Amino acid sequence: MKKEPPAPEHPATTRIPLRPLDALSIPPELDGRAGENRADPGRLQIGAGCDADAIRCFLTEYDRSPGTHRIYQRECERLLLWSLIDCGKPLSSLNRQDFEGYLNFLADPQPATLWCGPKAGRATEQWRPFVGPLSESAVLTAMAAINSLMRYLVDAGYLLGNPLGLIRQRRRKMSVADAGPLRAVASTDEVDKIERFLDGQMWQAVTAAIEAMPRDAERGRDEYERARFIAATLYMLAPRAGELESHRMNSFREERGLWWWHVIGKGGKKAKVPVADDMLQALIRYRKHLGLSAVPRKDDETPLLVSVKDGTPITARRLNQILKKIFYAAAELLPADAEHKKEKLRAASAHWGRHTGITAKLDSGIDERFVQKDARHTDARTTQRYIHEEEERWHDEAQKQRLPWTGRK
Repeated sequence: MKKEPPAPEHPATTRIPLRPLDALSIPPELDGRAGENRADPGRLQIGAGCDADAIRCFLTEYDRSPGTHRIYQRECERLLLWSLIDCGKPLSSLNRQDFEGYLNFLADPQPATLWCGPKAGRATEQWRPFVGPLSESAVLTAMAAINSLMRYLVDAGYLLGNPLGLIRQRRRKMSVADAGPLRAVASTDEVDKIERFLDGQMWQAVTAAIEAMPRDAERGRDEYERARFIAATLYMLAPRAGELESHRMNSFREERGLWWWHVIGKGGKKAKVPVADDMLQALIRYRKHLGLSAVPRKDDETPLLVSVKDGTPITARRLNQILKKIFYAAAELLPADAEHKKEKLRAASAHWGRHTGITAKLDSGIDERFVQKDARHTDARTTQRYIHEEEERWHDEAQKQRLPWTGRK
């Protein structure tokens, strides 16, 4: 009987281990110096001879936006590892068909035993690029990040062209053609509202959970005061988590007797948000607790949120962990008949704080134009997605109808 040849080993098990970009060792024949999509070296505008260096140049552009940097780093690493391991070619040799395959891979990274694993530190052997298959929205986020990388490398004279752009154009045409008029209307109509926010009852539970934090020891007092300031900042300024990580106290500035928060947001856009009196008092209270002057000077580089251990800035990830703990405690304070709200609180993350702040501004009666400026929305329609007043009236009207056997009048 003829003996079957052994199945070929997966390339990753024999050549390239799954490691983050900063710990990845790439064989010379796969490093991209001779990639098929490389542009004329005479056009090169960045100091990058290989694919890994080109990715590092791209990521450096987002050093001042930690949240964006983290997303782009994750997606660049995933693509690079997939190119090397599954395709056996440099990233700078990927073509349109390769990217089509990568789209399918993101939705189901196989073999899962190789690519997926529980969250682990980047320096550990347990680190994996994926936890599991990506949702449709996560795939869209990944492809948007990768498209930014590819366009940057073309503009920088590193690549000849962006093969991913061909797929994006085709998929955009297909989505419009296949969706039909009903779906097109629904995507821009009142149906598409922001729902990842905490209503008044849930936010009261959050503040109650903060007030219930133990404060009999120094560490407890530090955590309590920081939590109060976090809640005030989210509610009054509606920042993104990455902005709280990257900004310093001197981003609060007085101009002609009025206080403003100067912020560099998505895409490096500069803006300022008015600091209401309640927010200013929250800032003063937190600074006094930290042993600082009441208000910051121009040279005050103190992080907005500091670690209770060593005073270093806390990361967006750590902020999310802090809020998750508070949200879980708040869920326990809600009444038994609010189980749906308890579940929503347990699912909430730091970004829900931004949505909550924007929604609260609109609910308080602040002019929609100014809320748009506070939220730094380029398009007014984005702000309008937070307006729920008409739907709430509609729902109140529905309460007039009663089931005949309930006995309610």
